[in-house]
Amino acid sequence: MSARKASGEFAGKVAVVTGGARGIGKCICEQFASQGASVCVIDLLENPYFQGDLSDRETLERFARRVVDDYGKVDFLVNNAAPRSRGLPDGGYDDFANSLAVGVTAPYYLTKLFLPYFASGACVVNISSSRDRMSQPGTESYTAAKGGISALTHAMAVSLAGKVRVNSISPGWIDTTGGTFVGADAVQHPAGRVGKPSDVANLVLYLCSEKASFLTGENICVDGGMTKLMIYHNDFGWKLESES
Repeated sequence: MSARKASGEFAGKVAVVTGGARGIGKCICEQFASQGASVCVIDLLENPYFQGDLSDRETLERFARRVVDDYGKVDFLVNNAAPRSRGLPDGGYDDFANSLAVGVTAPYYLTKLFLPYFASGACVVNISSSRDRMSQPGTESYTAAKGGISALTHAMAVSLAGKVRVNSISPGWIDTTGGTFVGADAVQHPAGRVGKPSDVANLVLYLCSEKASFLTGENICVDGGMTKLMIYHNDFGWKLESES
């Protein structure tokens, strides 16, 4: 994925994507590469560029040095790596700390490390979650990290004004298995379907393009309308089935 292509909207650009070995991150990498960008991935999983733990400071520093040594600049930084999801019943101190390290500290620190090397017109896109504004039980570590990166987005956008645009995306249910979802799974979404990785990747590339040059400090929720759907027991066919 690090090989350059001769043409495309992002030819000659360098895109750094965390958590790019699978799922949404992999789709983002493929879309950047298809548009001519050189793509630098860091992931715990094996990948063509750099395998490492985002919760480790020294690993982040080694990764940043390699990107700078290889390309000398960064045009786009996409902080996509997913933190652990643990809650009060099963999550301990280390679980929570690791989630914040991967989900908030790593995006902050990579931005700081790349700050002297961001090219003109550079962009940071942080991948948050619709859980930054709504929750299910037992998801405290993941939700805290996603809430943190949403807030970090507008803080960095102000600090980096005039140098780097910073935006975030909050995906809802995005299927990364290639499954087919019909019936209630699909119909519950006002958009009528479950999301796909390309729904997020397409927006990432838009936010990194000149078309979005007036957008910074924003969070865009990509969830098929689910966070706008008001649900009350016994309204419009919705019923709460209690386990008690």
